[in-house]
Amino acid sequence: MNERRTFLDRNFLLYSDEASQLFHEYAHPCAIIDYHNHLSPKDIAENRRFNNLTEIWLEGDHYKWRAMRINGVEEKFITGSASPKDKFLAWAKTVPATLRNPLYHWTHLELKRYFDVHTLLDENSASEIYEHCSNLLQQENFRVQSLLSKMKVEVVCTTDDPTDSLEYHTQFAKVSSGFKMYPTFRPDKAFATADPNTINSYLEKLANAASIAINTFDDLISALHIRMDFFQSLGCRVSDHGLESLWYDEDMTSKAPGIFKKVRSGNVLDVNEQHIFQGAVLAELCKGYHQRGWVQQFHIGPIRNNNTRLLKQLGPDTGFDSIGDFSQAVNLSRFLDHLDQTNQLTKTILYNINPADNEVFATMVGNFSDGSTAGKIQWGSGWWFLDQKDGMEKQMNTLSNMGLISQFVGMVTDSRSFLSFPRHEYFRRILCNLAGGDISRGELPNDIMGVGNMIQNICYHNAKNYFNFKRC
Repeated sequence: MNERRTFLDRNFLLYSDEASQLFHEYAHPCAIIDYHNHLSPKDIAENRRFNNLTEIWLEGDHYKWRAMRINGVEEKFITGSASPKDKFLAWAKTVPATLRNPLYHWTHLELKRYFDVHTLLDENSASEIYEHCSNLLQQENFRVQSLLSKMKVEVVCTTDDPTDSLEYHTQFAKVSSGFKMYPTFRPDKAFATADPNTINSYLEKLANAASIAINTFDDLISALHIRMDFFQSLGCRVSDHGLESLWYDEDMTSKAPGIFKKVRSGNVLDVNEQHIFQGAVLAELCKGYHQRGWVQQFHIGPIRNNNTRLLKQLGPDTGFDSIGDFSQAVNLSRFLDHLDQTNQLTKTILYNINPADNEVFATMVGNFSDGSTAGKIQWGSGWWFLDQKDGMEKQMNTLSNMGLISQFVGMVTDSRSFLSFPRHEYFRRILCNLAGGDISRGELPNDIMGVGNMIQNICYHNAKNYFNFKRC
């Protein structure tokens, strides 16, 4: 494979014959279990038809918004009042400036895989591509459910608050479709105590959803258990948490009721009290996850909403977050050990966003793997700022060196976009290139079938066995 290559050719990111064989024969045929994303359950259940390419591609995509701002695009062409086509033209003009950013690869993979567009996107090709793709989106086979089926999606797990009615999951469960949609339990607001007005307003909402009064710490935990049972009735087998770091205090269980009473009375908690309360609620939640046989996920380390001015203007999740440099190891270890001491540590996936923590996380998972389940404690795929070629290679190499990549449950989209599923292909090509390169250099045996079986496990079978989704 020494010939000159063309962009996005059949062997894109594959630099040996062995890598090519592993991808095309073993990885590519695998279906997708996307066990963490931020897709809209309403759009899936109602089989949304998008009016144009901007709606499906730029709506809610803070990766693209961030790049556009860096490229000098005015906010009206990003989240503001400009027309859909003008917003798309602004993005198209930005695309050539994303060379060597993963957005450049993802953009053209998505155009190619969904719309069969092979033209490079820039300001000259933008109008033609916009009209072509927007017209295709009006066809029945370009509605949401068909787009997911086109990518061989078998399971999607949305991210849902405990107060959510899950009406769209209920609606979709009655539909005969080629894939399943399950909720994910994301209760972060239940211990976000920085602002007493916000947490108390949320607790009232939670009380209504659970149909109980929340006057004590025990009431809060009971309400969360009630909602966990409801989520489980609709196929939920996964929880998720987005945290700066995990916190642990050996007296957090005894301190939590008093802290709850204080914040419930409208008083401001100091930072230490906030951390103690977070740890106490999380510990009780994790015991509930273990009781139900769920998988718990912890996305750890970002510093969010850095730009106060634009947070007030645009709200959260709009592209103003970055990598944090929090100390992780000690409290993470103590928190997991707290659960393990009573054998209440369920299957767990840890994701870090700071690459400086790679080795910390890769070795941490081995501390609490007890032989009860293969890969019980997982170090998750490269996440957010690390879900690109360099980040994924480093994650997989470190996991290989310090754990067992053979037990890895693979990639997720972690996306709000229905056009993001080629990220699984991107991951699979990178994975196959690493393994294929090892074979070509004699670092692994020339056993394509044996290595290929491992590749298929990472891409599909490990996740299927790990999560135990019903009817999967």
